[in-house]
Amino acid sequence: MAETTAASGQHVEVPGPTAVSAPGMEEVPPEPGVPTVLEALSRLGSSPRGLTEAQAEERLARFGENTPAARREASWPRLFTRSLRDPFTAVLGCLGLVSAAVLAWGTASVILLLVVVSCVLRASGEHRADRSMAGLRELVATTATVLRRVDEDSVPKAREVPADELVPGDVVRLGPGDIVPADVRLLRAGALTVHQAALTGESAPVAKCADDVPRGGGEGMFSQPQLCFQGSSVASGSATAIVIATGARTWFAAAHDRGAGGRETSAFDRFVHGISWILIRFMLLTPPLVLMANAALRGRGLETLPFAVAVAVGLTPEMLPVLVTTCLARGAALLARTHQVIVKRLPALHDIGAMDVLCLDKTGTLTRDRPVVDRALGPDGSDDADVLHWAAVNAWWTLQLAELPAPDALDEAILDTADESELMAYDGVAAVPFDPHRRLATAVVRTPGRLGTHTLVVKGDVEAVLERCVLAEEERERLRVLAARQADGGLRVLAVATAERPARARAYTPADERGLTFRGAITLRDALAPTAADALKVLTDQGVTVRILTGDHPRTAARACRDLGIPLAEEAVLTDERIDGLTDAQLVELARSTTVFARCTPEHKARITHALRSAGHTVGFLGDGVNDLPALRAADVGIAPQGAADVTREAADVVLAEKDLTAIAHAIASGRHAGQNIATYLRITLSSNLGNVIAMLSAGLLLPFLPMLPAQVLTQNLCFDAAQLAFAHDRPHPAVLRHPTVLRPRDLLRFITGFGVLNAVADLATFGVLALALHGPGTGDDEAVFHSGWFTENLLTQALVMLLLRFGRRTAERRGTSPVTGAAAALAAVGLLLPPSPLGPSLGLTVLPGSYYPLLAAVLVLYAVGLLAAGARYERRRAERGTAR
Repeated sequence: MAETTAASGQHVEVPGPTAVSAPGMEEVPPEPGVPTVLEALSRLGSSPRGLTEAQAEERLARFGENTPAARREASWPRLFTRSLRDPFTAVLGCLGLVSAAVLAWGTASVILLLVVVSCVLRASGEHRADRSMAGLRELVATTATVLRRVDEDSVPKAREVPADELVPGDVVRLGPGDIVPADVRLLRAGALTVHQAALTGESAPVAKCADDVPRGGGEGMFSQPQLCFQGSSVASGSATAIVIATGARTWFAAAHDRGAGGRETSAFDRFVHGISWILIRFMLLTPPLVLMANAALRGRGLETLPFAVAVAVGLTPEMLPVLVTTCLARGAALLARTHQVIVKRLPALHDIGAMDVLCLDKTGTLTRDRPVVDRALGPDGSDDADVLHWAAVNAWWTLQLAELPAPDALDEAILDTADESELMAYDGVAAVPFDPHRRLATAVVRTPGRLGTHTLVVKGDVEAVLERCVLAEEERERLRVLAARQADGGLRVLAVATAERPARARAYTPADERGLTFRGAITLRDALAPTAADALKVLTDQGVTVRILTGDHPRTAARACRDLGIPLAEEAVLTDERIDGLTDAQLVELARSTTVFARCTPEHKARITHALRSAGHTVGFLGDGVNDLPALRAADVGIAPQGAADVTREAADVVLAEKDLTAIAHAIASGRHAGQNIATYLRITLSSNLGNVIAMLSAGLLLPFLPMLPAQVLTQNLCFDAAQLAFAHDRPHPAVLRHPTVLRPRDLLRFITGFGVLNAVADLATFGVLALALHGPGTGDDEAVFHSGWFTENLLTQALVMLLLRFGRRTAERRGTSPVTGAAAALAAVGLLLPPSPLGPSLGLTVLPGSYYPLLAAVLVLYAVGLLAAGARYERRRAERGTAR
């Protein structure tokens, strides 16, 4: 029901975008019932003089601040707890608890320490990104000009107040460049045009007026000229308006709520879940298999349980959470420091590196938010500089003679091409400003040397100008076709006409715009972003395809593509009508070959993003408006510039300092750098670990004693894991970064199976070498020598794997020493020096016979040859798959 305010005693009824009423407010249907000026003032208990301070304070307390639902910043402990939910971290935690249950305290301590280190690194990186985002929000704080009175009888005064202090019923003033601070109903407007791209995606400014003439509601509230919405901005003109909705009741907030659903599973999430389940299956299978084999063939019982757990731990890449977090955190910190790109969610850095399709809007990314003159055409269609001259005269003098000078984007584009001294040679007499209904602007000037004569220069919509020109109908139709041909090419067209009138003192009116002589037309196109063409080439070289999802007209978007050199077949453009008629399966198929999706609503953008992901692509979405929220959340990685709407910037995974594709190219390179190092680590670690497990299981069946003591397994794992931290600092070869780094569990499983078997063969060959060496003189304790020999061989083969399975790195290493080379050398040194060292006996290791080393060298050479041959075959197949894609 309506609520009565204590200050005014009037009913307050505020229309809003949703069917949910705030307490004490009557719901007003938003469509098509746009209130008249008097109705709006009456319902809101206000007047053109604005509210009193007391009324404003009372309403602020009742309706709350003019802000969307506050986003709660996650604390560091909350981020730490959230990182524990990572599937692989959970696997490691379970292994640590199992190790503790079988009293393997060393193994349990190391695993749990790695879990804590990984969670600390991830929570710290995301907390740092949150602090950076808080700084960005402070940079875009806004104010509004509002009319307020001390009391009912006071004269209203205009003053600046924070936008979040506005309340329903406030009267605000808007001027060029202002952000509309709330949903408002216009009371007065002068040549007002508004950018609504943040809400609708339409790049061209929309004309607004304050009249009470009803409009049809079929096209939605954004088509209503009497209303302006929070998040839009004033392009030109000025207005006085009354606030009709604030905070959570604005259309801006409603769009935010529609896009506030849960985030889709990203490429990184899918990979982590896939590899985690593979490892879980292996780890669940390994201990029972070891126990059953030893019990059946060797008569051993539960005393082998610690060894079985150690084998399961040996299969696990314990350093994975630490290395993944380190790689991503280093890449994110470097991006923030060198390119002002903030990665809010660390796994998003991997996703942007795996991205092979980037969806974006045209305006502000490929093109600037302003037009430029393309050509000036005479009546015969040929270039005519005189037409541009008269258009500039019109733009200059309508601006100079206006009460509130505010050039629109089209006039600015025309004036950029003009010589100011030529324009000043005329004397401005009068101006009839642009009117959305007439679609014309007229300047009246006195031409030098022509006393007693005024020249009317008219510029505006082609049809409106042609109607006022003295032309034969055939000629008029020919000129319409000429203009339509230019418009079909994605250009905006303005007609220019003049007329001579006897000089007079009385004012000029729209009635004088008749009997004109048609001069020609000016065509304008969107100004290209200066870095767009180069950035698109870089993205193409990186294997990323661009899809344009825009609210603009298809011809305008297609023109921008052609100007930027984007290949565009005729069937590569889809409009909203066609999209609505497609099933999801049909859209998936068409999305593969479509470059431009025009006249897109927020729902269309989200649906197209889903379709591209269903087609097997890793999709990034760059957006800055509230209308981009659903698609931003549907993509694998959401990207927004600093100047985006607050709620859009909050929802994004990656925030750019500027809306520039060059920054995205840098982020892709950094993501692929991190992703490639993670992939290399996984390939090397899992294949080596799998080979060791196969060899251990085989040795356990062949030997009368355990092939390796649990302490030795743990020490070997610690040495290998510590060496592999070097992968976080490795430098991938540039050739590796030219294609998306996609971590697919099935591909990884095939790789580790093939190379794991090769590693197991080398280990089994070592058994033969040890058998020969143990029959020599002075071999001592067979069991200790076997343990020592296999311990040394394992670390040496793992060092070889680190060097030889780093695909695409050898050329890069010619320019400098890689940290992985040093780590592999250190690992080999530990394998050779630890058994004969004073620490060896404490681990059950001993000095190896001299005859063992030549035989081991032969095994290692053969193993290296096998690795190189298998690696070359793998690289060749991978290159063939990349070419086929």
